[in-house]
Amino acid sequence: MIDALSPLDGRYAAHTAALRASCSEEALIRMRVLVEIRYFQALAADPQITDLPALSVKQHKALEKIIEQFDAKEAAKVKAIEKKTNHDVKAVEYYLKKELAAIAGLKKHTEFVHFGLTSEDVNNISYGLMVHSALKSVILPDIRKVQGMFSSLSKRWKAVTMLSFTHGQPATPTTLGKEMAVFADRLERQITMLKAFRMQGKFGGAVATYSAHRAAYPEVRWEAFGKKFVRSLGLTPLEHATQINPHDDLAELSHLLFRINTILLDASRDMWSYISRGVFGQKIIAGEVGSSTMPHKVNPIDFENAEGNLGLSNALFAHFAEKLPISRLQRDLSDSTVQRNIGSAFGYHTLAVASLCKGLGKITLNTSAVRRELRMHPEVLAEPIQMVLRKNGVEGAYEKLKALTRGETVTVEQILAFVEDLRIPESEKKRLRTMCTL
Repeated sequence: MIDALSPLDGRYAAHTAALRASCSEEALIRMRVLVEIRYFQALAADPQITDLPALSVKQHKALEKIIEQFDAKEAAKVKAIEKKTNHDVKAVEYYLKKELAAIAGLKKHTEFVHFGLTSEDVNNISYGLMVHSALKSVILPDIRKVQGMFSSLSKRWKAVTMLSFTHGQPATPTTLGKEMAVFADRLERQITMLKAFRMQGKFGGAVATYSAHRAAYPEVRWEAFGKKFVRSLGLTPLEHATQINPHDDLAELSHLLFRINTILLDASRDMWSYISRGVFGQKIIAGEVGSSTMPHKVNPIDFENAEGNLGLSNALFAHFAEKLPISRLQRDLSDSTVQRNIGSAFGYHTLAVASLCKGLGKITLNTSAVRRELRMHPEVLAEPIQMVLRKNGVEGAYEKLKALTRGETVTVEQILAFVEDLRIPESEKKRLRTMCTL
């Protein structure tokens, strides 16, 4: 959509399409409908709620049909009602009352729709279901994909020795495979935590005391009913709450995804640096242009796009974690408008992961550049040589190598000459000569 306000729904709409089933306005309305129907069914299944008879098989099927056939057209009906009510959840209630009235035997029981509930009872559970859906269908598979790519690269390049840099300066050689494994391992740890994550569910009416429920049916054990209902939807029931879910669950998720984004940001910048050094080349895509004026350019735009979108995602997740757990007294409405942007945070994350995976799929190893870097910096041999000297009891081993190499441009020939003058066994000298053949 060229007139979209957000690039997530415009320029990048194809990359974020998979999230719409979980995070769009239509998805939120659909989840509200599902929660209200499941609650109606749970009330009907409780024998102590005598004024609402158990549902027949046909009635159950009719209710399920409302859920299964709920689409954009039905969502538009709810939005039309909302224009009159100026209340989104009440619009769902009115929509469902009309739908249930058309089911044989339920017209006189429509007042049990949204019975004793406050909007937040429906909303917080709906958001919980949306988050679970997005994590399962999009977020976790995407993170597993990028983790798998780093794991695969670590195996492919496990024997490739390369120059490392600490503080921006040449340092002890590492292997490219190990550097890729670092990101694979870091992501694996976060994936484990993300798989175990569960949203919480608040239930219980205006201030979570079930006071309205008790006024109607004082004999029902409403706390037990509420816990069972929340668990039936795959959420963890809150023992105590105000009118709202305190959103500690969303804060926890935000911190978790913030960490994942930060790992991916670190990886994106490292990939960019490796390309800048010439360690990696990039596959040429026919027809692509790197610069509007410099024909030779093959820019690392995938990693740059990933970096930018990870920053946007983290800005939202940081705000969620800071803002959502705070609500004045039993509630204020400032959380509502913030929660509506969860899909945007997921969207920028998803867009970034897609860019990173695309970039990883295009990199090629420049072995000659890797070898050249090592040959240009023989001073990095100072650390292993001094360890051999220490092993052999050479006094002042560190200081000797410091005098030879610190701040100096040295050659392999100078290193070899230094080795020849050492008073250590010939077998050790032989080992050191081998090290010098970088």
